[in-house]
Amino acid sequence: MKKILFVDDEPNVLSALQRQLHLLFQVETAAGPIEGLAALQNGRDYSVVVADMGMPKMSGVEFLARARETAPDTVRVMLTGYLNQSTAAEAINQGSIFRFLNKPCSTEKLVQTLEAAVAHHHHIIAERDLLENTLGGSLKVLSEILALAEPETFGQAEALRDAIRLLAASLKVTPTWDLEAAALLSQIGSVTIPPELILKSRQGHALSAGEKDIFNDIPVVGGSLLAQIPRLEGVARIVLYQHKNFDGGGFPEDAVAGEAIPLGARMLKLLVDLARLESGGAARPAALEQLRAHSGVYDPRLLQALEHSPGAAAAPPANIGPAAAPVGFAELRVGHVLRSNLETKDNLLLVTAGNKITPMLMHRLRNFSSLYGIQEPIFIEESATAFFTRPERKPANAPL
Repeated sequence: MKKILFVDDEPNVLSALQRQLHLLFQVETAAGPIEGLAALQNGRDYSVVVADMGMPKMSGVEFLARARETAPDTVRVMLTGYLNQSTAAEAINQGSIFRFLNKPCSTEKLVQTLEAAVAHHHHIIAERDLLENTLGGSLKVLSEILALAEPETFGQAEALRDAIRLLAASLKVTPTWDLEAAALLSQIGSVTIPPELILKSRQGHALSAGEKDIFNDIPVVGGSLLAQIPRLEGVARIVLYQHKNFDGGGFPEDAVAGEAIPLGARMLKLLVDLARLESGGAARPAALEQLRAHSGVYDPRLLQALEHSPGAAAAPPANIGPAAAPVGFAELRVGHVLRSNLETKDNLLLVTAGNKITPMLMHRLRNFSSLYGIQEPIFIEESATAFFTRPERKPANAPL
């Protein structure tokens, strides 16, 4: 039986609703918006929340907007005694209201609406499972394959994914599957660049104007590739705008600026540039200070969240340091995080520092070890850390 939360400041109304519906639904009530938000924040799995429009301290519109942030999968319904066009537009824009019910509402009409809302909730959960588990798992495999084929370009994708997940958690942003997918595939446009041109750039040789344009087009190419995959339109837009400045400067050259830039793109811009500074030896406080000095480039809210996040302690540099432990290849295990590049004995780069050893990667390394040998010692972190901080462990079946 699905749980329905009714929020109203009139106890008599709540009692009546519970009597009418308790045989059909698991009904819970909250006496006003503050109690309602507390119920949602306690992690209870409500399929539907129904709120009265006219409540003191916080209107139904305000409450459902807050409910949307707290429990985005819970379907929102509003009860109101008077609904005009302005109120309806405000409710839809702020709270994404599924249905409106005029008071007084018959039991039959209320039951029909709740059944439709529960069915919509089933659809939301099924869609989320598809995105997070099926599609998310496929994207993760694709990311690992790209990292195996071109470690210098794609080798930090999982570490960047962990960083964006942590920043999203500090901002209380959910769901995060699209942000994580964009982090994993932010450089997918690089697959169209000729290998000799990539090598030329890495070796520091001067590039012609045409060659520079090819590199500048990586977000466009990546966005175009991802836009062709159903349900990845939002991810494609994040990839397209990943180099865009908060003030509207940068690429692409259009009028999009500020919070109109996709949140994931603003996150990527900040986290990638921060990683570049830290990999060059800058400590976290100094790196953040450099980023703050570039007024208009980064979202100030994201900068502040990164500064005050519990996980915002400076990451260890990619070079060998006191926190690194030397191991032989025979001791390397799935889950270890590299603190140094991993190369064959003839100096072929296989994995870059900061990467976590995955089952697929371990299989590849064993093949290279048997054929060409692996340089030892290999330096790993003593605990599973990567990129910016120590991300929280996720279950083995977690998305992305």
